[in-house]
Amino acid sequence: MEEKRYYQEAISIVNEVKKAIIGKDECVMLIMTAILAGGHILIDDIPGVGKTTLAIAFAKVMNLKCIRTQFTPDVLPSDILGFTMYNKEEGQFYYQPGTVMCNLFLADEINRTSPKTQSALLEVMEEGKVTVDGVTREVPHPFIVIATQNPAGSIGTQFLPESQLDRFMVCLSVGYPSLEDEIAIAKGKSNDIINLVDAVIDGDELINIQESVGNVFIKDDVYKYLCLLVRETREHPAIELGLSPRGTIALANMSKAAAFLRGRDYVIPDDVTSVFNAVASHRIMLSSKARMSHLSMTDVLGQIKTKIKKPKSVKRFL
Repeated sequence: MEEKRYYQEAISIVNEVKKAIIGKDECVMLIMTAILAGGHILIDDIPGVGKTTLAIAFAKVMNLKCIRTQFTPDVLPSDILGFTMYNKEEGQFYYQPGTVMCNLFLADEINRTSPKTQSALLEVMEEGKVTVDGVTREVPHPFIVIATQNPAGSIGTQFLPESQLDRFMVCLSVGYPSLEDEIAIAKGKSNDIINLVDAVIDGDELINIQESVGNVFIKDDVYKYLCLLVRETREHPAIELGLSPRGTIALANMSKAAAFLRGRDYVIPDDVTSVFNAVASHRIMLSSKARMSHLSMTDVLGQIKTKIKKPKSVKRFL
């Protein structure tokens, strides 16, 4: 019964966020999938398409403490992680928390800051902890990073290192709205968008749902299919850098969350392929030959999915 309630709550979150984000149902569903899988989200797109609104809407619907940091070249690691300061009157050092001490950390335009500040997020994204002056502290749970970045080549941007990209469970693009959706956006009152949504759950309930997602079953032949997809990214002639084992874990967890949001307690191959591009695209580096041949990331990932044959979809207990 609890699993059914958790499923209904998850769908309610998606429906509530859709009130604020018009015409981006697939994007909303992918973000919800990553959150249920316990991962972090990178949204790569041009300014003005609703990346920040999307993140704030999720924070409000899940009643999470959200702190937004606008990343600029002068943002320091101590702004993110916090710092210790000496109290002369009491003769003690005190920890002053950084902006990362929250449930949902919105890193806006993360690729506009220095590599030193970007790397400050590596430990907290992987382990949920920050280390300042040799002392390690846990961040609140649940903890989610939603980062936005402008496309590479935009003025003032620089590439995120592979080690940081690998810590994002998914990377996705919001994209421009359709004509009908843009007309609806133009008719609306953009300043009141976030007021359209209400809280559905709180942080403790989100943790319960995430634990339920972790119990979703994956049969051995589906695990094998999943790992064959990953291995092909390392052997494909058009790919210079394939998925890491961390990417394999991310694909498994995303597949579980995708199955959960489809009302199942077991994973089928279609769950894996539905999230494969979002998990793999930012972790893969195409070879120079592929780029010269004008092969896109979508083309190459499509080739991989075509080459690796799906096992038969089998129910959990068969």
